[in-house]
Amino acid sequence: MFGRLLPEIGVPLGGARPFPLIAILRSTTRKQRWIAAFVALGLIAAIVASSLVIARSSANAAYQTAPVVRQDLSQTITASGTVNPQNTINVGTQVSGTISQVYVDFNSHVRKGQILARLDSSQLQAQLSQAQAQLAEAQAQAGAASNNATGQQSAITVSQATSQAQAANAQAAVAGIATAQANVAKAQSAYELAQATVNRDNALLSQGYIAQSQADADKSNLIGAQSAVQSAQAAVTQARAQAAASASQSQASAAQSTQSYSTAAGSQDSAAAAAAAAQAANAIVQQDQLNLQRSVITSPVDGTVIARDVSVGETVAASLSSPTLFSIAQNLNKMEVDIAVGEPDIGNVKPGDRVNFSVLAYPNQTFNGTVSQVREAPTTVNNVVTYTVITLVDNPAGKLLPGMTANATVNVKTVKNALVVPAAALSWKPAGGTSTHKRTTNSASPWGQLGSGVATATGSGSRGVIFVQQGGKPQLVPVTVLLVSGTQAAVTPLRGTLGTTDNVIVSSGSATTASTRTAGAPGSTRSAIGGGGAGGLGRIVH
Repeated sequence: MFGRLLPEIGVPLGGARPFPLIAILRSTTRKQRWIAAFVALGLIAAIVASSLVIARSSANAAYQTAPVVRQDLSQTITASGTVNPQNTINVGTQVSGTISQVYVDFNSHVRKGQILARLDSSQLQAQLSQAQAQLAEAQAQAGAASNNATGQQSAITVSQATSQAQAANAQAAVAGIATAQANVAKAQSAYELAQATVNRDNALLSQGYIAQSQADADKSNLIGAQSAVQSAQAAVTQARAQAAASASQSQASAAQSTQSYSTAAGSQDSAAAAAAAAQAANAIVQQDQLNLQRSVITSPVDGTVIARDVSVGETVAASLSSPTLFSIAQNLNKMEVDIAVGEPDIGNVKPGDRVNFSVLAYPNQTFNGTVSQVREAPTTVNNVVTYTVITLVDNPAGKLLPGMTANATVNVKTVKNALVVPAAALSWKPAGGTSTHKRTTNSASPWGQLGSGVATATGSGSRGVIFVQQGGKPQLVPVTVLLVSGTQAAVTPLRGTLGTTDNVIVSSGSATTASTRTAGAPGSTRSAIGGGGAGGLGRIVH
């Protein structure tokens, strides 16, 4: 080393350019040369000693450290969303027409049942009048048909009575025939008896056993009996004729009754059809009345008009879907923030989590809310999947307005009063086994095979190692990772002690470890300690 230094060594004089010592030796006397040589040797010794001190100081100062602190640590997720009312009602129309009057505007406070607008009702009124006229006609026809059916029913009653009377007469005539025939038989018997008496009287009279007067009386009785037989036979003939006439009349009455039944049935059918037509006409009248009522647009709830989509003179058509005329926010003192949370983070969000957010209108004010619902319906835009998280927010001052953009931070987990170290401390490892921990060929770490990658901690309860600087040297401390949030990690020691008086090594400053220091750097979206999950180093954004 001296051989390399002597030809080029020089002494600076007042900041001037150094000049070679050999030039001094050549330009002086021999004594002066010896003095200059001793001075040069002294300078060389001082330079070597200083180099050794600087090298040792650099070795001791090669570690960048950070203090261990005790504090609360929260794992958060940041996302953006939109401020909306908790309940918004879109008011439309169920009938088509032209807007004739509008009674409210943007920001109008309305009550339930209050009139918002009117449609031109002249055509609807004309339809209602026409339907009412058709109803009156149908009701009149139904009344006439009903009266006709009633008359036919009366005719049926009379016909039934007549038919029954004729049937009774026919039956009586049949009975009269039987009676007349019985009278004929009786008269015939009397005649035969009278004939036998006259024959006997003739025999007895010739023998003088009876008087002539007796014989004459018996002959008179015979003549009367013969007349009675003829009268009875005539009565039979008359009864038969009367029975035939009664039967004919009964058949005629039955035919008339059948015809009355048929006519009455037709009348009843006509009356039923007329009544149905009247009911249909009445239904049309009711529908037209309802349409006329619907031409007046009213508010279904108490609230504030946040959108008015129509003006006077505009035509609205209610066909397959009802057009929206007004949007009413039911209560602007109760708002919600619809936050779009990405797929990697949604697993950590749950109802009840606290949410802090700000809006562009009030950049220096923080609003607070609570997660109410994590909706399972995904939204995919450019292959990025997000889920909507509903956050309920009180808005008593009315500062939050519908449609504001919110930059939200969701507090998904908090560790209270924990030992907090930089997350980079979990990924730093010594490069070799020397005191300065420089990387050397085939050198091994005195703490075992640690490798050159990241720590193995991947989630809440996972394990890792950190190094505490003690006496200028790193001291290994195994720890359990409780939570990682951005550039900080909450840990608890597995063995040994770790306190707020300790300093953990986050970097050695050498080229071999510089690549691991950026793992927990501010602004990073994924920590070096690995996968997601509370306590791990998933996608935690600040």
